[in-house]
Amino acid sequence: MSENAIKRSGGFGRFFRKRTDIDMTVGSIPGNLIRFAIPLFLGALFQQLYNMVDTWVIGQTGDNAAYAAVGNMGPITNILVGFFMGLSTGASVVIAQYYGAKDNEKVSKSVHTSVMLTLVLSAVFTVVGLVSAPLILKLMLHVGPDSADSGVYPAAKTYLMIYFGGIAAQLIYNMSAGILRAIGDSDRPFYFLIVSAVTNVILDLLFVYKGGMGVAGVALATVISQIVTAVLSVYVLLTTPSCVRVNLRKIAIDGDCMKKILKIGLPTGIQTALTSFSNVFVQSYISGTDGAASIAMLPRETVQEINMSAWTTYSKIDNILFLPMTSMSMALTTFVGQNLGVGNVERAKKSVRIGWAIITVAVIACMVPLFIFTRGIASFFKNDPNVLDAAVMLLKTLTPFYLFCCVNQTLLGTMRGAGNSTAPMIIMLSCFVGARQLYLFVMTTFISNALLPVGLSYPFGWFCCASAMFVYYKFFFDFTKHRVTGDKEKRR
Repeated sequence: MSENAIKRSGGFGRFFRKRTDIDMTVGSIPGNLIRFAIPLFLGALFQQLYNMVDTWVIGQTGDNAAYAAVGNMGPITNILVGFFMGLSTGASVVIAQYYGAKDNEKVSKSVHTSVMLTLVLSAVFTVVGLVSAPLILKLMLHVGPDSADSGVYPAAKTYLMIYFGGIAAQLIYNMSAGILRAIGDSDRPFYFLIVSAVTNVILDLLFVYKGGMGVAGVALATVISQIVTAVLSVYVLLTTPSCVRVNLRKIAIDGDCMKKILKIGLPTGIQTALTSFSNVFVQSYISGTDGAASIAMLPRETVQEINMSAWTTYSKIDNILFLPMTSMSMALTTFVGQNLGVGNVERAKKSVRIGWAIITVAVIACMVPLFIFTRGIASFFKNDPNVLDAAVMLLKTLTPFYLFCCVNQTLLGTMRGAGNSTAPMIIMLSCFVGARQLYLFVMTTFISNALLPVGLSYPFGWFCCASAMFVYYKFFFDFTKHRVTGDKEKRR
């Protein structure tokens, strides 16, 4: 876009071109963290709300199989999306540290390298997703050749084929938002998610209720809303006056920047992807759990749909409870990255205690109303008595253990901001994959195959991770060892 065209774009153009970045190397630590985290939280909340609308709309049709299909596909989609999010985290940390060091040339090279990486992986992940999703889905649902036409599988396959067909838009938005957040701009990604949420809700109602498209309508609405956010975020990067502005002619791989992005992002991506793949096996355990006394005499397929539907309801509320933690974790990543970029180690250290306190208070504030209104909140998604009873049981039992996650997310954001993503990867894979799968094997083989004992595998993993992360941070973590800016690069 030419400069004259930008100038003629008036108020609309000014909104996209204005600088909303935050220099976190100065000012109040809690003020900076909260100021940055609030738009992240609200944006993620809107994203979760429109995902919840997907589930709610399908839930109102009375089709348990479709409801379970839409609500339980996260572990499969997150294998690829989570891996890419890890890479975008690596790009965000590198950009944040160079931004803190005021090295605009390195910022620009890192941005254009990240864009090129996104374009390549968008094409690769589209093909990989379409080819592998049905195979992983059969593994998760225990689907054999003779049962592929019944139960949850057909609806789930329809959803995944459409979702992966449009995955490029989600990857482009995630990288673009990561670039903006690296320089402290969490406002505009939030605004774009509001637009996306409104678009998704309108299309859900139009496609499902008016068009009768069912699961396909929900998936198509999701893809279109993601395209909207991708277009808006790319427009910002093409027109912003800040150092992260994208010039189409400069999109290329810079070897040094790519090496640093992969050093941080690859362990994060591997950890997220493998954890998500492990969760496919957790979902497999869930789909194979025994029914409670009230549903034990029902056909196995019906019991499977009830338990998966209950887990869907729990998972949607679980996602909301995680938002304060993940938002502050991302804020800490940017804060620590910028401050280490300029060499202010003590300021980075102080942010850890402050961030943990903010996360813990926010999570407790969310837990209290959930305990008081558990049944009413759960019934919003699915009012089937059998599904509701199981979902309430899960929520009442598992929710207190989120306090362990406060420790995990605080230290995770801190270590990634410092450029150390290898240690968190090892710890999280050991706990969320190794320890959790061992728990599930022992529990289901020798003790109980009921829904709640299987669900407790999540708190077990959280506890192990919190313990290991705290020990590593306390005795082995070095704030300066992994930063990408050297002493000669620092400048005020």
